[in-house]
Amino acid sequence: MAPGPALAAAAAVAPAAPAGAVKVDPARGGTLYDSGDAARGLPSCLSCHGAAGNSSIVANPKLAGQFASYTHKQLVDFTTPNRQQPIMTTYAKMLTDAEKKDIAAWLATQKQKPGAAKNKDTVELGRKIYRGGIADKGVAACASCHGATANGIPAQYPRLAGQHQDYTVAQLDAFKLGARKNSPQMTTLAQRMSPEEMKAVADYIAGLR
Repeated sequence: MAPGPALAAAAAVAPAAPAGAVKVDPARGGTLYDSGDAARGLPSCLSCHGAAGNSSIVANPKLAGQFASYTHKQLVDFTTPNRQQPIMTTYAKMLTDAEKKDIAAWLATQKQKPGAAKNKDTVELGRKIYRGGIADKGVAACASCHGATANGIPAQYPRLAGQHQDYTVAQLDAFKLGARKNSPQMTTLAQRMSPEEMKAVADYIAGLR
């Protein structure tokens, strides 16, 4: 039987495996995401990130539809000093690299539930920053890397569209303060942005599809 379009899409963006390596298995990743592994004390991912990667908790990111290569990289980064987060660092260290790739590939096949901008007073500022940057501060347009509709570029820049506002702001803060160190470009840009600018662009991004 030929693979369905969703699994084919996951394969297209999954990290490339060297010859002889274990084949990436999105179905196996989905089982681990949904059920965890009680024998290892590993909880299900959905307990924090929601069914099919659609978190309803604004502090936790939506993962559905994210590029497999990006999700895998973040899971690896959580095991290094570049991205320390108590909960995710603990669980990422419990996963094998093959399991990280399986979960990432499965999430790439899931459909994200859309978000929405909430603050009509700042949406225009957010749009200007996202599309044109902040010239007098040397802040590049977000669209120049993440795309006009924030759908990202596979293996380079993550999808941002529809993400929770609170999570996006928290990550910009983490880059700015040096708590997150896995993107020098984002650290530089975040350091040039005010809290109000971060909130405005995060709200705008939440409404993109």
